[in-house]
This record gives sequence, C-alpha cells and structure tokens, in this order.
Amino acid sequence: MEWYKKVNPVSRLARKWSQAELAHRAGISRAAVSAIEVQRLTPSIAAALLLATVLECSVEELFGRGRTATLRVPEWAWKGRTEPCRYWEAEVNRRRLLYPVEAVSMNPVPHDGIWEGGMCRESSPALGEATLTLACCDPAAGLLATEYARTTGFRLLVFPRIGRVALDLVRQRLVHVAGLHVSTTDNPQGNVETVRAQVGERCWLLRAAQWEEGIASAVNDRARSTVAVARCACRRAALETGSAERKCLDELMEGRRLLGRQVNGHAAVAEAVRAGWAGAGICVRFSAEEAGLKFLPIRKEAVDFCFPAALRHDPRIQALIRLMRSRAHRRLVSELPGYDARQTGEMMVV
Repeated sequence: MEWYKKVNPVSRLARKWSQAELAHRAGISRAAVSAIEVQRLTPSIAAALLLATVLECSVEELFGRGRTATLRVPEWAWKGRTEPCRYWEAEVNRRRLLYPVEAVSMNPVPHDGIWEGGMCRESSPALGEATLTLACCDPAAGLLATEYARTTGFRLLVFPRIGRVALDLVRQRLVHVAGLHVSTTDNPQGNVETVRAQVGERCWLLRAAQWEEGIASAVNDRARSTVAVARCACRRAALETGSAERKCLDELMEGRRLLGRQVNGHAAVAEAVRAGWAGAGICVRFSAEEAGLKFLPIRKEAVDFCFPAALRHDPRIQALIRLMRSRAHRRLVSELPGYDARQTGEMMVV
C-alpha cells in the first residue's frame, strides 16, 4: 500500500485561500501545505484529516478519487528525543514503523526521511518491506548488518539493547529479532527459559555464536585473577541492571558496593577503561581486545537470536538464517576474538 502523496489544490483555490490561510486554519505550517501540494512531503493521517475537515471534503476527494491506495498511519516504534528527527522505516507485523536514527556506527545507511511537525518528509524511497530490525548488545552486530546488506538484497538495522529490553521489543512487535545471552555452561537452558518467561509465545532461537565474557582492565593492571580484580577498590564501568553483564558483575562483587557509573554496551565498558575513568568492567573479549585492554575470562555464553514463530517464513528472516548458516559467515565469526562459531546457524523452537 502507498500513501496519498499530493493534495488537490482546487478546494483551496475555490475558497480563494492562500497556502498560508489554509495552513493557519488547519494548524500546520505553510511550508508543509506547499510541500504536500507539489508532492515533496507525505502527510500523516492526522494532517490529512485536518486538511479535509477544514476544506469540508473527504480525504479521498482532497487527495484524488481515482487513487486506489489508502492512507497508512505511521507509528513510532519509540519516539525520538528532538525534532526534526531523522528516521528509518521498517514493516513489522504489517505495521509501518518509524525508528529514530541511532548507533550510526552499526548502521552506516542513510536515513529514510525526517519527521517534523507531525509530517514525514521522505528523503529516499520507502524500504520498510526490505528492512529487518534487530535489537541486541552484540558489539560485532555491525559486521552482520554489512554482510546481510551485501549478500541478501535486504537491509538490517541494529539497535543496541540488553537482552531483557530486546525481548520486550519483540513481544510488543516493535522489532523482528532480539539477541540474548543468558545461557552459560552452568545454565545451558538460560536463553530458552528467559524467552518462555518473557515473550509468552512460540518463538525460534537461532544460534549466533558463543563468546567469552570477562573483566577488561588496563594492560598494566597487576591483578592475575578475577577475584583479585573484584576485591580492588577501583571504579567500574557497568551495564544497566537486568543485563547479563551486570548480573555477572554483581555475582563477582559478592554484595560489595559498586563504585563507578552505568554505560551503554560492551564497547562503552571497554572505552571507559581505556580512557582511564574506570579501572575495570565486564564485557566480551572482542570489545576488550579492540580497545587494547587486558582481559580475564569468567565464563562462556551462548548468544541466540529470538524471533516469533509467525515470522519463520518471512523472506527477511529466511535471508538471515541462510547467511548465518553460510560457510563464509561462520568463518568470519570464528575469526573474531572470543567468538566460537561451531554452533552458529543452529535453530530450535521454544
């Protein structure tokens, strides 16, 4: 389906109204009216209804009776902090969702448009049906997005979120796929149990990798064990409460008070230690080595991508599965520090 793109100016001219007069009566900007009339701006359904009401006609009459398309309501997956706001677009569960641009280092793709004053100003052709969305905390997810775009013809947008938050976005149908890594050697069913408890519907788990999680510290740190690092009185960079990394840190601290501050993601933990304001932090080996830090492993975790069973045959999901099972992708993953690709691409239903 497409939106109505161009308002018919006949109704405005019949009333001898200028664009400024129509804009004032409808409560939108004159620039918006002008852009809509010449098809440079796609109106939101709210703006279209306002224009039709002021001009005392139906939306179909205003935008053209001969069109077979219907207006679709743009929904924000989550609102941007400011306006104007650059956004990406994706189709999830037959809904057109807008996402504020974020994590550009993981998503080096142009924005799809700009939202301002209740209007979508499209910058490029809509790619919603060709876009897959993934919420996860994998610091190497940008590599996956690049591979996905290069080999499949689709686009992958990555939103950095801890597992608990990512699963909630899947449950709300705001993203297609969530990444989590609760499963460990001591608790191999952690991911399965978490999905069953939090999502509440039939899902598939697609194994992304296994990775090493541990303590990142400065290269000149003399501590030889994780216990020694835990007992030192240094400041620590920590992920938010509820993350697997924070749980690991809390267990290591054994009830001792955390000194330091909260950061967002493995790379941010490593950067805080590298910059010197934190003495240590929990992250994956990949991020620690990327920052040139000392790394003391604590445990191995299984990283799974979770998506609803209803999406199993979505072409974008199928493309992701084929990519992750490919020899080239498994080799790439296995070459990343601390990653193990021997189970990459395996699937199970939950």
